[in-house]
Amino acid sequence: MTLKKRVSNTDERDRRKKPALTRTDTIRIALERDIVSGKLRPGTKLDEDTLAASFGASRTPVREALRLLASKRLIEIRAHAGAFVSTLSLIDLAEMFEAMALLEAGCAMLAARRHDARDRTVIAAAHEACATAARNNDPGAFYRANTRFHECIYDASHNGYLIAQTINLGNRLEAYRREATFHPGLMAITITEHQQIMNAIFEMEEAEAARNMRGHFDTLRNDIVSMATAAARQPAAPSGSRLATEIDARTLLRGGE
Repeated sequence: MTLKKRVSNTDERDRRKKPALTRTDTIRIALERDIVSGKLRPGTKLDEDTLAASFGASRTPVREALRLLASKRLIEIRAHAGAFVSTLSLIDLAEMFEAMALLEAGCAMLAARRHDARDRTVIAAAHEACATAARNNDPGAFYRANTRFHECIYDASHNGYLIAQTINLGNRLEAYRREATFHPGLMAITITEHQQIMNAIFEMEEAEAARNMRGHFDTLRNDIVSMATAAARQPAAPSGSRLATEIDARTLLRGGE
């Protein structure tokens, strides 16, 4: 199924009442938040039986949730040992986030060059859905609308390979981006930046569209660093240690200042 078709189907589904989350989704999202917030520290073992008892579920949805978390590399599943929270340094996160900014900027640039009438319609509709969610102070609805806005821009690039690579990396960063949505003031800032991105695309200003998208990612950087630092916080360490490396990564995320 093409992304264009998938976005269309998503728009149609959003007109109906959203179904309740599955037990697997509930467990996955809860574990994602605990990992991103630092409640579950890197290296922590995730025991299926303990999790099943904690969530009042059987081992089947727990096992599926762990499989999904492993696909995003938030956890590692080791043969004959079980599941463990991944050790993701800020250097790793910095490089992934920097690559994501470049991919999304490329999508915005090509969208400015290649978008058609339908692309304009769905991008504008997604932007309005974000604005509505922000006015209603509904972070969950805002996150879904924000995801749709970005996917519409991917689709408008009309480059299947670029779309696939952007979605793949975006899936790995999803938990961090979702959690950032709940930070105070971010929704209002995002709406303004979305407007600037959309305007540049519709005016076919390729360089401006790419620049605005990169700037949009800059807004998320401090929040992402804060969450990752909380997950990996350790006592003071000498220069050259892992903590010192994480501080260097924080500088990288801020653009090398």
